[in-house]
Amino acid sequence: MEQTGTLKTVGYMNLAADAIHNFTDGLIIGASYLVSIPVGVSTTLAVMFHEIPHELGNFFVLLYAGFPKIRALQFSFGSHCHPRHAACLVYRIESRVVLAAVLPFAAGGFIYIAGSHLLPELHKENVRRSLIQLLAMGAGAGIMVCLTLIE
Repeated sequence: MEQTGTLKTVGYMNLAADAIHNFTDGLIIGASYLVSIPVGVSTTLAVMFHEIPHELGNFFVLLYAGFPKIRALQFSFGSHCHPRHAACLVYRIESRVVLAAVLPFAAGGFIYIAGSHLLPELHKENVRRSLIQLLAMGAGAGIMVCLTLIE
């Protein structure tokens, strides 16, 4: 019985972390629209594409933690209200202080995650898989450059 309680705790911790993560995504989206509409749209698309595998992973964590499928879906959907609230909050405040703080913070966070978590994992893979993953990261960076040029 202790195992089930521990797993449920992991599920609730995952939900709390996901809610904070989604709120931060909303802050980033709201701040990017303050820069310009094209920056806002490209940020929204980037967040959407990043959220698809992320939320699938969270759903499976909840299933693993013992949540029934319908409850896992309900909880996952509930944690998605936060980005809209955060984006509206930032857009309403329209503060340059928020803009100056949120976007560099987000960029730094992404660089930190890539440098401390993703790149070291490439050392554990064989050369072929590492090259494929590096090409995928390069393609993502290339798409962002193209979006910048389109603006």
